[in-house]
Amino acid sequence: MAARDYVSHRLHSLIGVIPVGLFLVVHLTVNFQATKGAGAFNQAAAFMEHLPYLLFLEVFLIYLPLLFHAVFGVYLAFTSTYTVNQYGFLRNWYYAIQRFTGLFLVIFLAWHIWETRIAMALGTPLNYDLMATILSNHALFIFYVIGVLSAVFHFSNGVWAFCVHWGILVSPKSQKIGTYAVLILFLLLGFVGIRALFAFV
Repeated sequence: MAARDYVSHRLHSLIGVIPVGLFLVVHLTVNFQATKGAGAFNQAAAFMEHLPYLLFLEVFLIYLPLLFHAVFGVYLAFTSTYTVNQYGFLRNWYYAIQRFTGLFLVIFLAWHIWETRIAMALGTPLNYDLMATILSNHALFIFYVIGVLSAVFHFSNGVWAFCVHWGILVSPKSQKIGTYAVLILFLLLGFVGIRALFAFV
């Protein structure tokens, strides 16, 4: 691997965890407030909307990092090789699913941003009623369930890859323990995300 590709891989994994992954956790946490009722969600959403320097934060801590992560991720999806010999059968499946979920998320996030952030910029209030209306469509609800699970898996498995690329998980034993740890992370965040979706319907 060329030095430039090595740096790009490490930067890609770092951005996937910080800040994109952290934003995912915050986003799911805000959405989870819907389980406490429309008022609780609207209050949490309003708090996020009134953060100081919100546009700057969104552009430089969310959209630009997400754009780099997505573009380089698509490149990896079509150029990378599988890692059966290095990590084994199960990890190779995780690797393949990571690529597939990444490609799906490019479509899902573009749609989600259009339905929420861009709609808000055009005058639609970003509140509980907006999400309830979107998710009242059964096809879109399934689309969002797949999107949330894809995002949670992609992030959780990405944490494992980050730890490997950055030398945190080096030995086979530590990598195995890391696999169990990110599985727990996937289950926890998956529960939060799916529970939030059902709270809107």
